[in-house]
Amino acid sequence: MSSPPRDVVIRRASARDAPEMGELGAALMRTHYALDPLRFLEPDSGDSGGYSSFLASQLDEESAVVFVAERQRKIVGYVYGAIEPLSWKDLRDKCGFIHDLLVIDGARGGGIGEALLEAAVEWLREQGMPRVVLGVAARNDRARRLFERRGFRPTMIEMTLEL
Repeated sequence: MSSPPRDVVIRRASARDAPEMGELGAALMRTHYALDPLRFLEPDSGDSGGYSSFLASQLDEESAVVFVAERQRKIVGYVYGAIEPLSWKDLRDKCGFIHDLLVIDGARGGGIGEALLEAAVEWLREQGMPRVVLGVAARNDRARRLFERRGFRPTMIEMTLEL
């Protein structure tokens, strides 16, 4: 497993983390919206509460995991992964799926993203998943490079037509 910086702890998220995770989820929404405002949801003031509730609902799911990166009792990043069933629609067998990965601006570039990703990949491996799938915004070069360094390869390209 990739090691985080010495002052960072990677751990399973708990219900007490929900408010901070909600803030990070809202930041993830803002990031995606800035990359492509036609494709992604427009952020609003209720996003952190909505994301907080959603991620908290995943904590007790046997088929999902949320890890947080904590530095000096502050959450500086999180990853949300889940086991997804066979999908005829996606032409994909049962697999692990990384839905979210975010590290706050001031903590990027120090190995936290790699450590979070590795924690989720290892959990999915322990669950018997044969592969891990994820999506990355087309214009998010930094995230794409992180995933490629870990061995992810492009398999699909999402395309959008505005009507």
